Amino acid sequence: MITDKNKELAQWAMEYALKNGCQASKVSLYSGSSCSFEVRDMKIDRLHQASENSLVVQLYVDGRFGSFSTNRLDKSELEKFIKDNIDATRYLAEDKARTLPDENRYYKGGKPDLQLIDPDFDSIQPDDKKNLALKTCDEIMGKDERIISASASYGDEKDFKYMIASNGFEGETSASSFSLVGSVSIKGEGEARPESYWYDSSLYYSDLIKSGIGTKALERVLRKLGAKKTKSGRYNMVVDNMNASRLLSPVMDAIDGASIQQKNSFLIDKLNQKVLGEKFTLKDEPHLVKTAGARYFDYEGVATHPMTIFDKGELKTYFIDTYRANKMNISPTISSASVLTMEMSDKNLDALIADMDKGILVTGFNGGNCNSTSGDFSYGVEGFLIEGGKLTQPISEMNVTGNMIKLWNQLIEVGNDPRLSSSWQIPSLCFEGIDFSGL
Repeated sequence: MITDKNKELAQWAMEYALKNGCQASKVSLYSGSSCSFEVRDMKIDRLHQASENSLVVQLYVDGRFGSFSTNRLDKSELEKFIKDNIDATRYLAEDKARTLPDENRYYKGGKPDLQLIDPDFDSIQPDDKKNLALKTCDEIMGKDERIISASASYGDEKDFKYMIASNGFEGETSASSFSLVGSVSIKGEGEARPESYWYDSSLYYSDLIKSGIGTKALERVLRKLGAKKTKSGRYNMVVDNMNASRLLSPVMDAIDGASIQQKNSFLIDKLNQKVLGEKFTLKDEPHLVKTAGARYFDYEGVATHPMTIFDKGELKTYFIDTYRANKMNISPTISSASVLTMEMSDKNLDALIADMDKGILVTGFNGGNCNSTSGDFSYGVEGFLIEGGKLTQPISEMNVTGNMIKLWNQLIEVGNDPRLSSSWQIPSLCFEGIDFSGL
């Protein structure tokens, strides 16, 4: 954690910058540690352990802006560091859009703890971490003669951040995370070497799923045996909750302030317009306790609030930080989303599949891209052909193509199965009439 002594050092650094020529300054202190064990074929392949302390000072000097970092947290060294970088900042091009946020937008404190850090983090023994990775790998090894390689990894990290700005902000955050992953490759038909994985992650060690990860990874790869292309055409498409965020990502990029300011967005000038489908309601819920991504303020110190991003397809907000707002001479919102949630139905993935007479379940994307200006996309996919509400033939080496705006207007069902360990809690999704190319 960040000690009171280091907080005092950050406050001193900010004040020292102001006394030596800055009109404004912000200082951020980071402290953290991480650990990982990687196992391949039941042998320890890699052990990584690290800790970090760093200070970042942002300097606003005569209409110019510089950001500089150091891990030398000694006052005598920081004096020279700050003075030298104030001088360096004066050589930069003037950019008057670089300002601190309006102080009235800052988080003022006083809200309940979001409980993002595991209080037992430091009591977890290295042997327990290593054994979890070994156990996950053991769930795969020797379970099928076609297995080529099995691997597993355990990872954890905790981080602390303290920020102070010269126009009145002070705040701190902390969070922990744990993950367990199992991966496997097998010998398929001919030269095919199918691979798959499964994982779990959590904020608290006690919530981490510690068994069955390797078993699930093996089940997923065995389902791929015999995968082939199917006939090109227009199919209904279900995307599972492991991959649905891949389709949401271009939409989120398109409403980011940088994309809007640079006119590199297929959703520019669409605010308060119904651009996506009736089934698409997306919210940011930043204050969910014990939830990855939850926060009371963003990287600028600006207070977060629950907000609707899309309301039945109508775009309600962009994500505009202070800098981009100044560049465009508009009002800022917030720099980025915290916890994304969707308005859901009562159907899980199995029910979405059962309701479909013919379609394709996408269980993985393999390359491809989306044009950020037009929204046109093309992705390689793998998954399963759906016939009569059942998964029949595994498929691979196919492409799905279209346009993001049209795609989200073809959303016909939202599942009820988001992975709650992610800050993007996006469930399985069902779209109609999507173009696939194969045979």
